[in-house]
Amino acid sequence: QVQLVESGGGLVQAGGSLRLSCAASGRTFSSYTMAWFRQAPGKEREFVSGISWSGGSTKYADSVKGRFTISRDNAKNTVYLQMNSLKPEDTAVYYCAKRAVDYSVIDVTSLAYGYWGQGTQVTVSS
Repeated sequence: QVQLVESGGGLVQAGGSLRLSCAASGRTFSSYTMAWFRQAPGKEREFVSGISWSGGSTKYADSVKGRFTISRDNAKNTVYLQMNSLKPEDTAVYYCAKRAVDYSVIDVTSLAYGYWGQGTQVTVSS
């Protein structure tokens, strides 16, 4: 059974940085596109960033482009989200997600992802 465990969330002041990590179980991590989504109170879950199974392709939401960087280490079964220049509007629970189908493209819709972590809270104070 696939497990995704996020870590690295916390409280930070506006302008600060955090790095989220998502550790995945299983031996086929390198075959799957991964993504980060977030959900703020009272809002729908939204796509933040995705990285292809090979790491050769990435995608970002316009709201985080230039501030966030996604990466992966297939040897460690881990995907990262480096978040810089954080803003109060980045406050949300951040979820790691794995595509349901291997060798698939980055998709910005949550329905394309079959596996989810439990989420990690990121709070940015002004």
